[in-house]
Amino acid sequence: MKKEFTITVYTENQIGLLNRVAIIFSRRKINIDSLNVSPSEIEGIHRFTILINETEEVVRKLCRQIEKQIGVLKAYFNLDSEIIWQELALYKVPTEVIQEKAYVERLLREHGASVVVLRKDYTVFEVVGQRQETDKLVEVLQPYGLIEFVRSARIAIIKDSKGFNQKLREFEYREPGEEVIENEYLNQQKEVFTY
Repeated sequence: MKKEFTITVYTENQIGLLNRVAIIFSRRKINIDSLNVSPSEIEGIHRFTILINETEEVVRKLCRQIEKQIGVLKAYFNLDSEIIWQELALYKVPTEVIQEKAYVERLLREHGASVVVLRKDYTVFEVVGQRQETDKLVEVLQPYGLIEFVRSARIAIIKDSKGFNQKLREFEYREPGEEVIENEYLNQQKEVFTY
């Protein structure tokens, strides 16, 4: 049975890695509902947050395949009940409607909307919440001349996790990397190589 899963992937910041991860989904004909890529709490490490609807077996295999990619450090998958997540939505409505109809302003306050831009011709509101909340406000504003609507990708934090930062530090402590040894012949190209 398909369910909504949030996949969290920690990666090095490499050119082309997003494309390689996206190809894994397209080869399996899996649609990505939302994708967010941002720096993580660890310098030089990025975090992908990917939302899909799929079976757990498929998601498990998908995460294993993602982890095989060079530059990917770890991939996790979670159900909505195992994460704390939010999305940001922006709504553009005619300012005259807000000024003339006090109940529209009340509806916006009831949905936790705050003003981002106030101009003579339009007003932009923002709402931070879950998809059902942001979709509901679209329905409410539609009859009042909703001009534009956009929603960000999901951002999520895993509830019962110590965090990847701690796991990476523990791994580095248990298995420290080898010291880099410079090649003694690096500055002697003319003596070593013949052209």
